[in-house]
Amino acid sequence: MSEAAAAVSQGPRLRRALTLWDLVFYGIVLIQPTAPMGLFGVVSQEARGHVVTTILIGMCAMLLTALSYGRMAAAYPSAGSAFTYVGQELHPALGYVTGWSMVMDYMLNPLICTIWCSKAALNFLPEIPYPVWVVFFATLFTVLNLRGIKASARTNEVVGIGLSVVVLLFLGAAVRFLLRVDLSGADLTRPFYDPETFSLPVVLTGTSIACLTYIGFDGISTLSEEVENPRRNILLATVLTCLITGILATLQVYAAQLVWGDWKGFPDVDTAFVWVSGKAGGPILFAIINAALLVANMGSGVGAQLGAARLLYGMGRSGALPKSFFGAIEPTRGIPRNNVLVVGVVALVGGLALTYQLGAEMLNFGAFIAFMGVNLAALTRYFVRAEQGKRRIQDLVLPLLGALICFYLWFSLRWQAKLAGGVWLLAGIVYGMIKTRGFKRDLVSFDVPAD
Repeated sequence: MSEAAAAVSQGPRLRRALTLWDLVFYGIVLIQPTAPMGLFGVVSQEARGHVVTTILIGMCAMLLTALSYGRMAAAYPSAGSAFTYVGQELHPALGYVTGWSMVMDYMLNPLICTIWCSKAALNFLPEIPYPVWVVFFATLFTVLNLRGIKASARTNEVVGIGLSVVVLLFLGAAVRFLLRVDLSGADLTRPFYDPETFSLPVVLTGTSIACLTYIGFDGISTLSEEVENPRRNILLATVLTCLITGILATLQVYAAQLVWGDWKGFPDVDTAFVWVSGKAGGPILFAIINAALLVANMGSGVGAQLGAARLLYGMGRSGALPKSFFGAIEPTRGIPRNNVLVVGVVALVGGLALTYQLGAEMLNFGAFIAFMGVNLAALTRYFVRAEQGKRRIQDLVLPLLGALICFYLWFSLRWQAKLAGGVWLLAGIVYGMIKTRGFKRDLVSFDVPAD
């Protein structure tokens, strides 16, 4: 690792041109302004209507984790990955486990996009069976990636701005709808706390899903080498991105809950927000929100499949997976064709076998492991290994609190998600032990690409 660091310091450098607000905008686009819309129905059902509360609890956990990410990015400005932080500060084997968890995240992202796109398409053409839509979208994502199509940063910015406009359209329609409704004080506070349905374990289970709203903020740390004053701006941008995302998400789900008036009765739980939009703004807004989220998830699905294929290629090239298959590049288009096909098959099979909720929970299973690891890595570096006179109480309390909250949310996941995630984790640990003869040899470095 020291040789690699020396090579980085002696070789050509990326131009440091990104400002603080460039990073914040990048982070918001990465997460997507409409992130809570896809989760609204599932979380509302699981938390018995306390979607706002789950978003706010999740924001607290993510803000603490964002602080740790920012501080670790300052310590490793050319790495920007959770498994690197954990592997260097805690133990290489724990870094491997973190990396293996991230592999599951990358594989599941296109899968849940396939499921959501198929559900959204059903809202337009319900006469076409759901399995047909799953096959269509899984195939579409795969074909686009096999052709080497890749969205540019400018396209992502346009999509981000377009989705922000959609959010404003919904909020405007919701306010107009609510002004015509007689709401009591109890109605206005019920999305935060309903004494008839509130249960802390139930709300925390909902929070464990709602945290998917924030997934992606850690991608900011991958730009460390291109940022002005990275030690300051990576930390601030990561925290500000989580804060702004949390505020926008809270406004969206609060308005949606007031419009619908209950946490039950959705025609389709996975696309519940679309039906709420129809109630607030009629068929036109229904179609706009449904189409916008469909396009957004199609873009995410294509990008996520490409990211997963690149991750598998990096692992194959470095020997973590069989190199002849996963490390192969198709010579004509220069893409990891085998890996694109593998991820496409996973999306297809998973889209037919899993629910959106289970896929999202399994994705969070891996994410929470990474978040716990980063918090503990920050605690180790800045408190445990700090010189006696330089230890500060906040360097102990904040990352420890972040790790504990993430652990509790991870523990609050439903048993189905923990079982499926545990099987994946166990398979990775067994493979790693065999590969390194009981983790006695150096582990392969996982080359995780940015989204």
